[in-house]
Amino acid sequence: MQINRLFEMVFILLEQKVVTAKQLSKQFNVSQRTIYRDIDTLSLAGIPIYTEKGKGGGIALLPEFVLNKSILSVQEQNEILSALKTLSSVESPETGQTLKKISALFKKNVPDWLQVDFSEWNYVRSSYFNDFKTAILQQRIAEFDYYSSHGEETHRQIEPIQLWFKNKAWYIKGFCLVRQDMRLFKLTRVKNLKVTNKLFLGRDLLKINIDNDTAEQQNQKLSDLKLKIDSQMTHRVYDDFDDKMIVKQPDGSFIVSVTWPQDYWVCDFILSYGEHIEVLEPENMREIIKNKISKIEKKYS
Repeated sequence: MQINRLFEMVFILLEQKVVTAKQLSKQFNVSQRTIYRDIDTLSLAGIPIYTEKGKGGGIALLPEFVLNKSILSVQEQNEILSALKTLSSVESPETGQTLKKISALFKKNVPDWLQVDFSEWNYVRSSYFNDFKTAILQQRIAEFDYYSSHGEETHRQIEPIQLWFKNKAWYIKGFCLVRQDMRLFKLTRVKNLKVTNKLFLGRDLLKINIDNDTAEQQNQKLSDLKLKIDSQMTHRVYDDFDDKMIVKQPDGSFIVSVTWPQDYWVCDFILSYGEHIEVLEPENMREIIKNKISKIEKKYS
């Protein structure tokens, strides 16, 4: 559409200062005659655009020209640019172009003061992130195979609502058409994703409790755990737990109180501390850990 081309022409001129009609015609896949008509349209709209002939000439804007941005303060402009910079960490293809255009609009470059990387050192990003983003924005039903924490494989169809980053992992939140309820699905357990052409209408989310965490969504019971962790694991204690959960003991060890779901990963997490951790409470979790250790010991006996 012409209006989009006109806006983008202004952004290009704000950024590059001088551009030839030939470059613009190639950029927009139109004739140079169309570009000159666009220049006349912009000029009639009050945009101070002009052309210069000869070597080094081309199409340009008057140096003092900026688009009207008085509605935003300098701080608000910086916040917008910083937010876009941070958003690029999820590798959204459109973000880079948006950041480029907004930077040109505000005539400034955002300081590179923040770097966010959601991936682990050995993690290869799944293309499913952008596929789910497309499904959410276009309100298209997504279907996929899913492996639960218990190893059960099911085929799901969902109305995707939101991508979540929670507890060091990405999740897709959506209304499951199989379970007829809201569910969270861990992206690493999603296989064979297909974004269908079936559209869905937005649901009244006020009538659906979508704020439950992963444990509650899967009807898991929560347990209050008390852990004793040796001083050798000081670095991990402060990495893994909030200060409010930690009580340092006179001998340098720590008593940590947490509320966790009764899930397999809890055992795996506790065992990752090796001999430097002891479950003090509850008793049933102590028994679960004992059984786990016993099974491990049998494999090495």
